[in-house]
Amino acid sequence: MDVPATGGPPGPRLRPVAPHAAHDRMARALRARWRAASLSSGWRFPGDWGLPEVDAVCAAVVRHGEARAAEPALAGLARARAAAGTGLEETLTDLAALHAVLAEPDGTDGFVAPDVDAIPVRLLRVVAVAWAEVALAELSRPQVTDPLTGLPTVAYLRTRLAELYRRAARDRTCVAEGHALVVVSMSFERAAGWARLGGMILAADALKAAFDGGESFAVLGPSTVAAVVSRDAGVASGAVRLRRELTERVAVDVHLAEVGAPRVNVVRLPPEYADACELLDTLGRR
Repeated sequence: MDVPATGGPPGPRLRPVAPHAAHDRMARALRARWRAASLSSGWRFPGDWGLPEVDAVCAAVVRHGEARAAEPALAGLARARAAAGTGLEETLTDLAALHAVLAEPDGTDGFVAPDVDAIPVRLLRVVAVAWAEVALAELSRPQVTDPLTGLPTVAYLRTRLAELYRRAARDRTCVAEGHALVVVSMSFERAAGWARLGGMILAADALKAAFDGGESFAVLGPSTVAAVVSRDAGVASGAVRLRRELTERVAVDVHLAEVGAPRVNVVRLPPEYADACELLDTLGRR
């Protein structure tokens, strides 16, 4: 049956909703441009950038079409940055990179000029407050165990090293003669957030399996775990076994296809405790 014309103007055209696959492609494209912009603006350690919360922000922006609608996801990312040891200045510069990319949607290379002063005040406040909440909590209530891997935090390893250096001073020996650091660094430069989670869990499990004689383990950073190992416990053979185990597991797990080859290094401990703490900080930010 014919519908009579009303003579009024046509109604607004509804934009078709993109299917899930299209949303996923758009989120990945946004993530790539954001990462390129953040790195070009001074993000120091590429492997530490791609936290799972980054993917949540990209998904929210693609779903709603603007950064303001992603405020809860951005707050979650700010908390994750603070927990990972990223400073406020670097966190805000990363936010500025996202804002600059969204301001130039037709760009493809991600090389924009992030400006923290150009960030809308509301977004700036949301991110800064969320970052500060975690940073202050870390100062007043330091955690002993990393919730993802189940390994102790770097604070525990500093305490354990302090004990070793005190004993070495008493016995007039060198800590490096009896102990070494075995460090596992995962490559997450091209990995999505979920791959980072799986990679860190895998690294922790493999480290504990390779050294099961009472060694001291810890998470040093977002992509690094380590163990203080006695040199009489077959540290060289254990490191070889650990490298082989990690390489084989990453190769056969389809969920870790974006994770680069793990790096395993045996690192000599320095003569002084203060230098050892500085070494831990450096290794954790690789």
